[in-house]
Amino acid sequence: MHSTLIVARMAPDVSGDVARIFGEFDNTEMPDLMGTRRRQLFSYRGLYFHLQDFDDDHGGAVIEETKTHPLFVKVSDDLKPFIEAYDPATWRSPADAMAKRFYHWTKSS
Repeated sequence: MHSTLIVARMAPDVSGDVARIFGEFDNTEMPDLMGTRRRQLFSYRGLYFHLQDFDDDHGGAVIEETKTHPLFVKVSDDLKPFIEAYDPATWRSPADAMAKRFYHWTKSS
């Protein structure tokens, strides 16, 4: 399994709108096309955290590959009024908003 964490800015009073948009998106074929196993959205003091778990280690690459799919373009457009890049000066694609994991631990069986 592979996880990605996208960090952005979000006003605290729009979480319901963002959840609705992703609820609609997750009821399309896109999660299967992307290999998304689980999506979790978090907010904290004006920050937005989007955690996605994928079936394999290619999650970030799959996001880049599917970013031109009409449903991906639509969800991106629908989110624009609510989600703002953390650093608009350097944002060019979803990869520019992904946090880099620097530690990982898994309990052994």
